Amino acid sequence: MASEKPKDKAPLTHGITVKKQDDMSEWYNQVVLKAELADYAPTHGMMIIRPHGYSIWESIQHFFNPLIEASGVRNAYFPLLIPESFFHKEKEHFEGFEAEVAWVERKDEKEERVALRPTSETIMYDTFSRWIRSHRDLPMKINQWCNIIRWEIKQTKLFLRTREFLWQEGHCAYASHEECLQDAKHFLQLYQKVAEELLAVPVIPGRKTIAERFAGADETFTIEGFMPDGKALQMGTSHDLGTNFAKPFNVKFQGDDGQEHFVHQGSWGISTRMIGAVVMVHGDDKGLVLPPRVAKNKVVIVPILFDASREEVSKAAQHMQEELKEFGAMLDTRENYSPGWKFNEWEMKGIPIRVELGPKDLAQQQCVLVRRDTGQKKFVPLQKLHAEVKSELDAMHHAMLEKARHFLQQSIHDVSTWKEFEQALDQRKLIRMPFCGRPECEKEIKEKTTATSRCIPMEEKPLSNAACVHCNQKAEWRTLFSKAY
Repeated sequence: MASEKPKDKAPLTHGITVKKQDDMSEWYNQVVLKAELADYAPTHGMMIIRPHGYSIWESIQHFFNPLIEASGVRNAYFPLLIPESFFHKEKEHFEGFEAEVAWVERKDEKEERVALRPTSETIMYDTFSRWIRSHRDLPMKINQWCNIIRWEIKQTKLFLRTREFLWQEGHCAYASHEECLQDAKHFLQLYQKVAEELLAVPVIPGRKTIAERFAGADETFTIEGFMPDGKALQMGTSHDLGTNFAKPFNVKFQGDDGQEHFVHQGSWGISTRMIGAVVMVHGDDKGLVLPPRVAKNKVVIVPILFDASREEVSKAAQHMQEELKEFGAMLDTRENYSPGWKFNEWEMKGIPIRVELGPKDLAQQQCVLVRRDTGQKKFVPLQKLHAEVKSELDAMHHAMLEKARHFLQQSIHDVSTWKEFEQALDQRKLIRMPFCGRPECEKEIKEKTTATSRCIPMEEKPLSNAACVHCNQKAEWRTLFSKAY
């Protein structure tokens, strides 16, 4: 007897059956599945990233690798299995991940128990302790692209929260804290470039509160996106680890003063949850809308074929595909599918530009160009097609970014009382308020409302004469709060 399909799987119909504004959770699941970005795996909480989804991750890699290489970073790869003893060397770090660590059950009785990496600080810094001897070895900047296993106990959601996900994690060692802090902020700026210049998703860079810092970090920096359903999404983080890992892992160097010193360390990472942000921020009731710079296939050509003109139109369409090769142009010549059906499918998959060519168009030496984000159609002379496609793709990126930025800016809501906080939260706003910064106060806010602090925006200045909206004690900074993924 066949096993029953999970209830959260979308119906096996072609189009999206719910509106984004009515049920964003179900809409999101349907878009991810029907646009063929990902699928459910046999193991609960895991996902299969399909080629269309993985191409987005590849685009992120191709965009980001040159940026970090220009910053002196080299790519490497470290083992998936981490000895248990490594976790106990940095107690705060282990406590932060203990509930999510997946342990390998089978092992040789003489061997130490090992875990599937929830992050790689421990195993990489053990290695750094052997690689680093002198100040001449510094700075050491290593990055790896890999998978991570965190045995999430919360409800999982494709790309946003799964037991396994893909990410990059950068790990650096420096002779001075000043270098470390400077780079922590620098890599955060690179993440902002990925989000805005590649994915057309505007973000707010900032510092995490004490309660939200990475386990073992002196300071955590973040870029925060805000989704259309009123929830924030942490899209990338960078950490100043100080000497908190260097001391337990004995990562030292001999300085030019002849003395031994502990290195200062930083780590930074982004993951495949960025793909989830693209879906939520840009998608519509027809499906996925891909920002053109991240789309592997930026153009699809759909010839309108009739028996009498099939050969002539097909040849012209093939020529167009060759002309638009740099945009990854696809040519859809599938039989037994109507042009309208093809239009809907490529809209579902978010291809930025559709080019239609029929016999009447060919007779007039023109084609129809359709933008996915607006649905705008325009007639384009064939000899100007390449230039028009290039221009429209550029315009589309900027239009998508500005539309999303307008939503973000309109969503920020300043409050000065607890009642205003509760009202703004009900209205799905990103709340900016004077906050004391105390973890115990933040815990109470979360218990009362499920909202958490997102960040203290980088441009904020310390407050001198303000009270915390929740506890009425002295406020330190204006801080952003909201519900979050």
